[in-house]
Amino acid sequence: MIQRAAGAEETGENSQKTRDRVLFLRDELAPSAPCMVLGRELRRRREALGLQQQEVARALGWSESKASRIEGGRNAIKEKDLALLLPLYGVDESEREPLRELALIGNRPMWWKQWSGITPAYLQAVLSFEDMAQRIRSYEPLYLNGLLQTPEYAKALIARGRAQSHHAALAELRRERQAKFAAAHGKELICVIDEASIRRPVGDAQVMRRQVEHLIELNKDGRYQLRLAELSRPNMPLELGATTIFDFAETLLPTIAYSESFDGGLVIQEEESVDRRVRAFDMLLHMSLTPSKTTQKLRDLLRSNYYRGTALP
Repeated sequence: MIQRAAGAEETGENSQKTRDRVLFLRDELAPSAPCMVLGRELRRRREALGLQQQEVARALGWSESKASRIEGGRNAIKEKDLALLLPLYGVDESEREPLRELALIGNRPMWWKQWSGITPAYLQAVLSFEDMAQRIRSYEPLYLNGLLQTPEYAKALIARGRAQSHHAALAELRRERQAKFAAAHGKELICVIDEASIRRPVGDAQVMRRQVEHLIELNKDGRYQLRLAELSRPNMPLELGATTIFDFAETLLPTIAYSESFDGGLVIQEEESVDRRVRAFDMLLHMSLTPSKTTQKLRDLLRSNYYRGTALP
């Protein structure tokens, strides 16, 4: 299901453009980053010619929804369709090869394909963004970001789900996600960790002890920047809610914001909405503890909550 804000008055292509930039996903086709890169370039070329989507669709014998899905990155474009589209847009032969390469990438099975039957569309979109983003900024008020979780913490969290037969596979997917991020060159993860998510146990004390120790170790790695939002600090700007911000190379995609709810995920590309979330995140980051003070606070929490008199390692 793709939802739009109540009261929106746009019609035609402007309406579709708005929907493409703010998507609420459950089990529908989700945008993928490689397809979005190509779709963005195709839209740029179409608009440069002053063409409307419906004109392109009519000229090629497509439905307007097909043209929209391709530009929005929700559909990979087939080679034969790209071969029809490029001459229509006046793309020189010398410029076509990079676009063909993007189309090939968009049509390849992604690394998480073996889990696609047990993961919702919005999670597959997130995996796609994680793969291509250079920097990821995240605030999670309830639980730790999936890229920070130990296997024991992840298993305890996943075990709360209904589909018990898939729990082991979902835990394996989370491990693979983390391994992909850790192996990628030049990626950065900036996380604001809500203190409540550390004090609220997932699993038993041993699980939490290992999880907090893991966070301390990650904070020594230059690719990770962890900051704690303290419970005791007044007026923390927590209204942002669960939000992840994906920053890409400038030539690929603009910044995308993502917010997950109980039953779906909101993918936000609309510039003003993204900017509001970026500003809110930056304010929260500024008011949270620095990485070094976060490490000290995590050690204090280990001592007071999860060691109970046992000497810290």
